[in-house]
Amino acid sequence: MKKENIIDIITDEDGRKIVVITDIRFKGKRNIDWEDVENYLKEYVGKCYEVVETADQVFIGNDFPAELKGSEDTKRLCGANAKAKANATQKIPTLLKCATNKRWQENFKGKHKVDAKYGWYRFTTRFALPVYGSDLKEVERFNIYRIEMLIRHAADGNLYLYDMVNIKKETSTPLRQ
Repeated sequence: MKKENIIDIITDEDGRKIVVITDIRFKGKRNIDWEDVENYLKEYVGKCYEVVETADQVFIGNDFPAELKGSEDTKRLCGANAKAKANATQKIPTLLKCATNKRWQENFKGKHKVDAKYGWYRFTTRFALPVYGSDLKEVERFNIYRIEMLIRHAADGNLYLYDMVNIKKETSTPLRQ
């Protein structure tokens, strides 16, 4: 089995799932190469993943890579949150699988009249990224982040992942190795 196919999911004290991302593919806090992230995301296009809690089938459309790269949410990110969002893309199937707290909102923008005809859904999911020590080899701890998976309900009746937004580092005690 390839390393990328190993699913790392743990639960916290409250029984909530956390997706553990062990590999930092997109390095650097100051300048994330969003072109590289976009190219990486193209591997997901055409695939479908299930949200276990709701049994929703979520497709990855060909607009997702460019939208994630160029969204207003991505443009305003900097530092650790930008790095976290970029690296979270490695586990999209698992993040969707563990997503909870489904919420619906109406579509208010005319530009999404067809691609989000039936509105938007937001799911919350959590993941952990390693923090390395000064030697850059030993993992000191894992920081936990919360992110919302923004999903459009299109005119064809399908759900499509549109963006990953509102990333926030949790202030709880980080996971120790």
